[in-house]
Amino acid sequence: MRAGWFPVIGACIDYPVCMPSSAELDFHTPQADEASETPAGTPPFESWGRYPAYQAELKPLHWQGDFPRAIDGVHHGALAVGMGRSYGDVCLLKDGTLLQTTGMNRLLDFDPATGLLTAEAGITLAQILDFAVPRGYFLPVTPGTKYVTLGGAIANDIHGKNHHHAGTFGRHVTQFELVRSDGNHLHCTPTENSDYFAATIGGMGLTGVMMWAQIRLKPIVSRMIDYQGIQFHGIDEFLELTRQAEGIEYTVSWVDVTSTGKNFCRGIFMQGDHSTFPAPLKISGKPKLTFPMELPGFALNGLTVGVFNSVFFNKQMKKRVSALQDYEPFFYPLDAVLKWNKMYGKRGLLQFQYVIPWEHAREGTVAILQAVAKSGLASFLAVLKAFGDVPSPGMMSFPKPGITLALDFPIKPEKSFALFDRLAQMTEEFGGRLYPAKDARMTSPQFQAFYPQWERFARYKDPALTSGFWERVVGGQAGVRGGVR
Repeated sequence: MRAGWFPVIGACIDYPVCMPSSAELDFHTPQADEASETPAGTPPFESWGRYPAYQAELKPLHWQGDFPRAIDGVHHGALAVGMGRSYGDVCLLKDGTLLQTTGMNRLLDFDPATGLLTAEAGITLAQILDFAVPRGYFLPVTPGTKYVTLGGAIANDIHGKNHHHAGTFGRHVTQFELVRSDGNHLHCTPTENSDYFAATIGGMGLTGVMMWAQIRLKPIVSRMIDYQGIQFHGIDEFLELTRQAEGIEYTVSWVDVTSTGKNFCRGIFMQGDHSTFPAPLKISGKPKLTFPMELPGFALNGLTVGVFNSVFFNKQMKKRVSALQDYEPFFYPLDAVLKWNKMYGKRGLLQFQYVIPWEHAREGTVAILQAVAKSGLASFLAVLKAFGDVPSPGMMSFPKPGITLALDFPIKPEKSFALFDRLAQMTEEFGGRLYPAKDARMTSPQFQAFYPQWERFARYKDPALTSGFWERVVGGQAGVRGGVR
């Protein structure tokens, strides 16, 4: 199945997902008309963290033939972007050209017998779910939001609550088409153009522009999840619950990073499996709530977040609760409120996510949580999870066996940056690495220590494509604008 190999390129199969409205998709960047440039006064394209803020020219892609013609005359580099749900500058390019792919969102092929789905790279996971769930299929791996594009999921090789069983998203990609800036079309599979296949999965969108991709969905018989929530106190209880849950498909933990003393590292361990009892497979409703305003900078502080954490932990009245829960609140609790990033204020937020290998995972996690607690900065969203040993096909993929912790902080320049720099240093000391899709502060030496394979990866980078992240962590070194054709 090659690009141009489909009978009607751009035709949708029998489900009306081709022309979604921006409101339905929580698309927080104004769409430009197909034939026009970005209107004067249009806000800059933002990452979900809203930091850094860069000006760039926004060019929408609507058809597979639009690239590479769209970058004719571009002098400051280009980058394909989707929904902008990355947190830092991996989806940004200062003074460059952003090629927005959300107009390329057509379903191209689906085999109900195997679950193989082929779609253009700008389709969102939400659109895929609206098509697949009524037909008895679900995403093989999903992050904490469904408002990301298929191409973005592959470019960042996203992971989910089932990493210990399913690995990363890239493991379930069977093929895709990559177009280089010189017009060369590459059909990439694990055996054909396998080097570009590996470089593109987790390659941050730098190896070319993905036109379409094929993924293997997983069968389900119900929207429901057999859920259990278990309170724990301390890292050792978390590790024991992780060990006990090895046979359960989905596991993740919320952890309170504000408490100290006997409540240090308390949290709720959440686990679940798809229900095996058949039930109606209907489409999800659209979100009805939008975060109404940008909160003032002082709203999220140690006191307010500490109170929230205490209430959240204690609202579960028992040590262990069981429930049958719809997949939406289980996988996507924050998607119920559009533009929830506004609660961090105008300055935006920073997210810090590491993985530390098992040999140092316990001591590293304790040390980092202690540093956060002592800083006085409060993380409203703190997610703790174990990664399994299922290898990723991606050359630059983030997960590896160990513990991963993700923290969100409102930006307070006088404190936040110093804390993040210290946490990144600690991550390196414990043999871990940071996630580029969540990063806005990693230094060049840190990146090159975390990802020593970066020089090999740079050989596959498209010479016309770059990003704010790549410029920051590689800079003027060999390979930053280089690449093979």
